[in-house]
Amino acid sequence: MQKIFGLVAAMAMIVAMLITSFEIAIYSDYGWYQKEYEKYQVLDDLEMEMQDVMDVTEEMMAYLRGDRKNLEVKTVIAGEEGMFFNEREKLHMEDVQGLFLGGIQIRRVAFVIFAAAVLLILFQKGNLREILPQMYGWAVGLFLGVAAVFGGLVAIDFNKYFVLFHEIFFNNDLWLLDPATDLLIRMLPEGFFFDMVIRIGVIFIGSLLILWGAGGTLETGQSEEKIIALIFLISKLSYINYTNDLNCGRIQIEESIRRNGGYYE
Repeated sequence: MQKIFGLVAAMAMIVAMLITSFEIAIYSDYGWYQKEYEKYQVLDDLEMEMQDVMDVTEEMMAYLRGDRKNLEVKTVIAGEEGMFFNEREKLHMEDVQGLFLGGIQIRRVAFVIFAAAVLLILFQKGNLREILPQMYGWAVGLFLGVAAVFGGLVAIDFNKYFVLFHEIFFNNDLWLLDPATDLLIRMLPEGFFFDMVIRIGVIFIGSLLILWGAGGTLETGQSEEKIIALIFLISKLSYINYTNDLNCGRIQIEESIRRNGGYYE
């Protein structure tokens, strides 16, 4: 039974890490967006200056995080001031915001499940240093296998699975935008999303492997008190809002470490 709880804890942690990988990839570095805009030459398609496009990007991200109430965003297009988002784009982005915020809620539930499973292991006097790394290793193996299959399919025909994603997660056709009338699709072409999927995958797999390596240190002598401190720190990190200011994120992480006993050595 303890191993079942350990596997549940591991799966919950991996789900939380996947959602966090999305968040880091999307919110942590707006400089990456600028490079993508240059790569796909969106300025010519939009008839806008880079600074104006970046301003729109930051306002859009604030909206997706729930920090902005609407997408009434004024900018300069073809030398004239106007609203960037039309009504169809606003309705679609409302759906996207719901998806993003829903993911944050799922992550919080995952951390609750993780913590509950760990407490149940402790209640049964289980050895966390042995059970958690072992079950996490099994879960990582499963997720890496799934990721390899998914990555292969996406690489073969990205458009097919891009469309399938939208058909699964959206119950309308508002995501079908027209480059002739909708600026959003000109700013974020399909190639941009392909690059974003790769970015998310690299962050996610890297995080899995880093934590897998950290799991080895738990097996070789970390006390249960330090393991519990790690659990609380990870739960704190679930509430960090990632922005383009990486230093701000670093400060928040360091503050969480300090408040939870500074167990890093």
